Amino acid sequence: MLSKEEIQRYQRHFPLPDFGVEAQEKLKKSKVLIVGCGGLGNPVSSYLAASGVSCIGLIDSDVVSISNLQRQILYKEQEIGISKVRLTAQKLKELNHHVEIEEYNLNLNSKNALSIIDKFDLVIDCTDNFPTRYLINDACILQNKPFIYGSIYQYEGQVAVFNVNKSANYRDLYPTPPNPESVPDCEIGGVLGTLPGIIGSIQANEAIKVICGIGQPLIEKLFIFDSQSMETRVIKIKNTNARDTITGLIDYEEFCHPNKNKMVKEITVKELHEMIENKEDFQLIDVREPHEVEIATLDGELIPLGDIPQNEDKIAKNKKVVVHCRSGARSGQAIQYLQGKLGLENLYNLKGGILAWADEIDPSMEKY
Repeated sequence: MLSKEEIQRYQRHFPLPDFGVEAQEKLKKSKVLIVGCGGLGNPVSSYLAASGVSCIGLIDSDVVSISNLQRQILYKEQEIGISKVRLTAQKLKELNHHVEIEEYNLNLNSKNALSIIDKFDLVIDCTDNFPTRYLINDACILQNKPFIYGSIYQYEGQVAVFNVNKSANYRDLYPTPPNPESVPDCEIGGVLGTLPGIIGSIQANEAIKVICGIGQPLIEKLFIFDSQSMETRVIKIKNTNARDTITGLIDYEEFCHPNKNKMVKEITVKELHEMIENKEDFQLIDVREPHEVEIATLDGELIPLGDIPQNEDKIAKNKKVVVHCRSGARSGQAIQYLQGKLGLENLYNLKGGILAWADEIDPSMEKY
């Protein structure tokens, strides 16, 4: 039953065809898990809280950084460095005190996924990486939970609804993970600041439709939105019964990046600091963009990731080469390319990149 206050709060829902009090009561009884409190997680959590979902679970281990503020509109400049889960929970309670919030300041993994997801009716993917998407998908299959998928990159976004009454799932769309080098993340390729708001709102919309049993959710359909042209497409997803291959959870990092640990050698920022202090003879290469160097630098030789193929001759062949970027992702890609193309074995990725250096070596260095 809805209270008098709830009837007043949600009154704009009630005149809607096929909605009414019954659908609102379904929202009041529902429990939704949101994996990721970033660009997609901000609008998804806000709209579901405002709409009257009873319980919202939030999973994220990250803290707010200044580069988040371009698209993650729940956060403020003075909140940089604070837990995203804690901040999101606080702001959702301020938006709607009726909503119960469960906070998980951690990374979803194969050990905790089933026990966490078991508590909820529906899971929404607001992440930015393939291992977690496959993990969410497989856990939802094992526990028969609907899964709202969302993805953004540059100017384009995608949304789909998986695993409703054994409908198509993520593995029907992507049977195998793509080559990591062929799918750069938003740190490398960028993302339009407004795009997460658009795609996240559509994800929230699909969740409400599934919970309330209204409309036609994107079941066995992939919705694609291009913000540059304002064109949309809906592609049919064939149900190949890929769920039948899922009998348990696996190591998803290994599944998506089978050669990651085998191919790329790493050094820590402490090891690099010692090399610098000892004045060792090595080459330090920075594969970030010029504007990033203006924020923070280790004084390495700047060769942006996209320019690596045209500058292969600048890579030392007879001494140790340390490659770095902001977090270690782009530098890892550069090393994989150079090892594959030139067969070099003297390349080392700086684990954690500039961010780790700021945390462990130079706290005065500006993080972004």
